[in-house]
Amino acid sequence: MNPPSATTTTQRPLARLAFHSTATCSAHATGYGKCILATYTDVSKDACKEEFARFAKCLRDAMGRK
Repeated sequence: MNPPSATTTTQRPLARLAFHSTATCSAHATGYGKCILATYTDVSKDACKEEFARFAKCLRDAMGRK
């Protein structure tokens, strides 16, 4: 039995992240994206902080990390 390659072990977390960011957390990603779109011409610090925090929490929960 061959040990998993570095590419295989790297792709699994990335694939999981990609899946959760587009499927599991799509509502939060959409909210964050809409906020960015609404404020991109007048960028200010923490303009979308709440939306990003909700999206990040969803990803952490979906990925099993705290």
